[in-house]
Amino acid sequence: MWRLFRPRLDGVRVLAIDSTGRVLLVRHSYGTPRWMAPGGGLRPGEDPILAAGRELAEETGCRLSAARLLEVRSETLHGAVNIVRVVAGRCTGVPQPDGREIHAARFFAPGELPPDLPRSQRERLPSWLLAYASAAPFSEGR
Repeated sequence: MWRLFRPRLDGVRVLAIDSTGRVLLVRHSYGTPRWMAPGGGLRPGEDPILAAGRELAEETGCRLSAARLLEVRSETLHGAVNIVRVVAGRCTGVPQPDGREIHAARFFAPGELPPDLPRSQRERLPSWLLAYASAAPFSEGR
């Protein structure tokens, strides 16, 4: 049906970075079995940074702070246009997959990303992490 009607979707992708610079990736219980950055749908009128925090908390139980919008990009998802807001921030907490949507969650060092990360995320992740780190360096006081 999405290919026929081509709806527009609005979403958020969360780069949740721990104090050592590792990024949190998840495996969904549906769709592709690949590791990927957590995220989900944006509610009508919802602020992308608030949506990123909500999605991260719902999916992993972790908290997001010092978050900022890095990029807005258009992607195709099952024939639909998906407008994705990429939000990065500091992640605190121990990831606990929600058991419904997410069945695995783990931190990865930027140089040790899993081989089954989607190509688009593998290509963009280093520049996103660099953009976040250059504008918002980590410190324990933040």
